[in-house]
Amino acid sequence: MNTVLLSIILVPIIEIYLFIKIGSQIGALNTILLILVTAITGVAYARYEGLNTLKTGFSQMIKNEIPAYEIISGAAIAFGALLLIIPGFATDVLGFLIIFPITRKLIFGKLSSKIKNKRNENKDFIEGEFEDIENDDDRKI
Repeated sequence: MNTVLLSIILVPIIEIYLFIKIGSQIGALNTILLILVTAITGVAYARYEGLNTLKTGFSQMIKNEIPAYEIISGAAIAFGALLLIIPGFATDVLGFLIIFPITRKLIFGKLSSKIKNKRNENKDFIEGEFEDIENDDDRKI
């Protein structure tokens, strides 16, 4: 089954389950307030981290360096903010993990090592040496 389709089905089921469990423990009104507080706090922190990433990217561009990490990090922060806006506790936890710089670096480290390992496995080439031979030489190959 496609992972996107599976996540579209499973994420709401997990969120509804968590709403019921947490709502039965702290009450319906407190659950709604908690969802609003996490959304507002998360978006504010995402804005702060996004601006820091933007500043770092500009400083790297001034140094004539490519801000590759900052571009990927900015996209991840935007995705984390989107997860925080969506009501739910599981999406909030995932959104906060993406927004915090320490966990974002850990996630990027794991993903980049998997990508590097895949690239190393798929190398289909033969190494060798070559020598340029002038046309004037009597040597034949």
